[in-house]
Amino acid sequence: MGSLSIWHWIVVLAVVLLLFGRGKISDLMGDVAKGIKSFKKGLAEDEEPAKAPAAPPEAPRPLPSQTTSAAEAEKKPV
Repeated sequence: MGSLSIWHWIVVLAVVLLLFGRGKISDLMGDVAKGIKSFKKGLAEDEEPAKAPAAPPEAPRPLPSQTTSAAEAEKKPV
């Protein structure tokens, strides 16, 4: 009882065709296709900047505690 047979789907399809007609359905499907193409194009445009090479990372800066100890080590005679 829960599943729909092929006859149920045929009746539903007939009612939809009577309500909307063939022209409106084809126009609607064309609009859906244009929307999908636009969506895919938007996704492709968003991914292009991410593919561009990023600037090389900067060299790590020494911590202030490391710079003072290195400077003091240079001042001491060996």
